[in-house]
Amino acid sequence: MMNENLRDLNAFVIVAAEGSFTRAAARLSVSQSALSQIVRNLEERLGIRLFNRTTRSVSPTEAGERLLAEVEPALARIERGLEQLGTLRERPSGTIRISADEYAIRSVLWPVLERFLVDYPEIHVDLTTDYGRTDIVRERYDAGVRRGQLVSKDMIALRIGPDVPMAVVATPTFLKQHGSPRNPRDLAGFPCINLRLPTHGELFPWQFRKSGKDIRITTSGQLVLTSLFQIREACLGGLGLAWLPHDLVASRIATGELVEVLSQWQKVFEPYHLYYPSRRQHSSAMAAFIAALQASVRE
Repeated sequence: MMNENLRDLNAFVIVAAEGSFTRAAARLSVSQSALSQIVRNLEERLGIRLFNRTTRSVSPTEAGERLLAEVEPALARIERGLEQLGTLRERPSGTIRISADEYAIRSVLWPVLERFLVDYPEIHVDLTTDYGRTDIVRERYDAGVRRGQLVSKDMIALRIGPDVPMAVVATPTFLKQHGSPRNPRDLAGFPCINLRLPTHGELFPWQFRKSGKDIRITTSGQLVLTSLFQIREACLGGLGLAWLPHDLVASRIATGELVEVLSQWQKVFEPYHLYYPSRRQHSSAMAAFIAALQASVRE
């Protein structure tokens, strides 16, 4: 009975976190019907309804909110306790869940992971590509990766990458046909390839800085994409000007495939940080990963 209660309570917490039986079932790797039955069984044993269900959403009832407030931290403590048993093993083991945007994964995390996964074969890494400001505590991530300015003040944040200078680039053929902008405001007359973040409706404004002043420019063009890497490919195809992290296009600038313009207006963003709750005790796997990231920064 104890194991059954723990299983059902864990399912209840995940449904509450996801706000959806469909998403929760995917996270638990069970069918939606099986998960619905688990929750119904729990409600029957407790003799009270835990969720308000509609065709579009699932939300805890007042009783569900009270139960969630008691159970969620308790289950988190149990999970951390089990993870700490890994420290008794010769090698760290377990699963690390991390939320980060696509560019951070490719530019900062991936170079470290390529060696880390070989060095620690018993550690599994679950990376979620996420552009929003996800609550990593509520979603039960071990850590998140964001630019320093975007990290909440109540988190511990570790710098894990360099500053991120931006560059406006285009192919030589494109610039020969359309000319080159001399000022960020000239971009209004040029075809630009824009970024729309998946978690936001608006286009991401291009940002510039000169003589201590910041300028934000709304650009337009025929093409809007949701990935910096897609934008780079479109730019290489001559489809417009692109505003991208400099290291993403540095090798193409070096070969002459792309040309940088407006370099005197370059905007530099703060570096990426790994962040996590100050009250959370690390598993052996997470401690090993933090050490690997820190070693990479020192290299």
